[in-house]
Amino acid sequence: MFKDGLLAGKRILVTGGGTGLGREMAEDYLRLGATVHICGRRKGVLDDTARELMDRHGGKVITHSVDIRVAQAVEEMIEEIFAAGPLTGLVNNAAGNFISPTKDLSPRGFDAIAGIVFHGSFYVTLACGKRWIAGGHKASVISILTTWVWNGGPFTVPSAMSKAGINVMTQSLAAEWGRYGIRLNAIAPGPFPTKGAWERLNPGLAAEEDKGREGSPMGRNGEMQELKNLATFLMADGCEYLTGQTIAIDGARYNASGGNFYGLSKMSDAEWQAMSEMIRAANEKDRASRTA
Repeated sequence: MFKDGLLAGKRILVTGGGTGLGREMAEDYLRLGATVHICGRRKGVLDDTARELMDRHGGKVITHSVDIRVAQAVEEMIEEIFAAGPLTGLVNNAAGNFISPTKDLSPRGFDAIAGIVFHGSFYVTLACGKRWIAGGHKASVISILTTWVWNGGPFTVPSAMSKAGINVMTQSLAAEWGRYGIRLNAIAPGPFPTKGAWERLNPGLAAEEDKGREGSPMGRNGEMQELKNLATFLMADGCEYLTGQTIAIDGARYNASGGNFYGLSKMSDAEWQAMSEMIRAANEKDRASRTA
């Protein structure tokens, strides 16, 4: 869809770039000529991803182990990156989420999501933005949101609240920073199945494609290349007048059915308990992989 070398000369940071959607976007940016930085908490996963992508496409992927919930750690990472030259793009992709009745949430559970999505996305955007402004650099920021920012997210309240905040950040900073040539947009994907998302949002539902037909006018989930194409378009030159927008890519699911988890209202307490246990098992397996 895009010509080779489209992103040559670009330097793009993708948070949460070691896995899932972040890895997919990082791969296309690299394939199209950008120097790509990826960050996350698991250094081994990041390094494996960088090696695999460079073996496949050449180019350069640079890894940074950081907890974006910690403002000072973010500052140090961005300072290190900018010491070698300014970024031209940022993708706020790092996230966390799980489904749960809100009445069962703990403060710790809420903070775990808000810390990454709300605080972390702002810390990284601010650290980059103030350096872009000071240096007179133009740039593009993309934040990965959901359609819940428009109609709420029952059973995913921490994520919905946090992503709604980043939606407002996108609109606010597009207006405030537009005069500096800094654009901010967001993407609100529908279901694009990845291992992490499915284990925490649809545990026990192995038939991903069948699930994707529910509530979808197109009768399917998204194909990853479709999302990557939109992320590339927003990062490339040629659409500088586009800023302050959140673009849904969900096959009109949000328009037809709301696009959220309201349907889970029918679940019994026993079903919620079983689902909670599956999510807990996925989390424990994930933690074990970090220390392995």
